[in-house]
Amino acid sequence: MAKAKATSDKPATKAAPKAEPKAATRTAEKKGESKMLKATLMKSPIGALPQIRATVQSLGFRRMQQTRELPDNDAVRGMLKAVNFLVAVEGEPYLRPKRGRYKIWRSRSNKKHQRGN
Repeated sequence: MAKAKATSDKPATKAAPKAEPKAATRTAEKKGESKMLKATLMKSPIGALPQIRATVQSLGFRRMQQTRELPDNDAVRGMLKAVNFLVAVEGEPYLRPKRGRYKIWRSRSNKKHQRGN
């Protein structure tokens, strides 16, 4: 009977480690799902300041109307706040800017005024 116990113990020990990682990944998935933000690029960063364009790119946006699931942490929230006029976040109202306050300011040409026209 001692041999029967030894053979029955081996499969039980092999099955136990397989079950533990599955339970651990399930809890990790549940935690990850609750701490994600959905953000959508609503307006093009063309013509925006280079710093703003870099922020949009670092958030992972490549095209208009693209939706990304981003981790909910302080760094990502700060980046989303910096580009809130380009990106809509799920659960928060998106207000389209009335004027291009984020555009690169360029001085007007003086050629026309120098000619006297």
